[in-house]
Amino acid sequence: MKQWTSEIEIDAPIEQVWSYFDGSLEQMQKIMPQVVENKPVKITEEFVGSIYRQKYKEGKRTEEYDVHTLEYLNTPNEKKVKIGFTLANYFEITAYYELFRLDHQKTRFRYTATNKALKWFIKLFMIFANEKVVVKFLEKVKTVAESEAREL
Repeated sequence: MKQWTSEIEIDAPIEQVWSYFDGSLEQMQKIMPQVVENKPVKITEEFVGSIYRQKYKEGKRTEEYDVHTLEYLNTPNEKKVKIGFTLANYFEITAYYELFRLDHQKTRFRYTATNKALKWFIKLFMIFANEKVVVKFLEKVKTVAESEAREL
């Protein structure tokens, strides 16, 4: 299994950054445009255990999978959500988004991704996997959040 963690400081309020992870499909698509559907299958009162059926479009191919909420915290100064899903029966993936309020206009965003190959031949390709995707995602969230914060 591979794991990558990276963090970035964002000049935007924590609630605004949180809206991309805990809001509507429209908000989510601002940072993850390939997610074309995110429908609730099972919603629990405490959010942990909730399941969403998600569709992800890459080129002409669309993958569908169930996203499980594994961890959830929503307080004024700290917000966390950890999700897990199996992609195409090849990868078991988790994404852990952690937000920390630095002040009313600044947020620290930490992202941890894990990727476990489920087939032996996929494990060979995992040797070349690196944290470039994680860093690129952090930068995308920062760019979107800061540009929207300037509009407010």
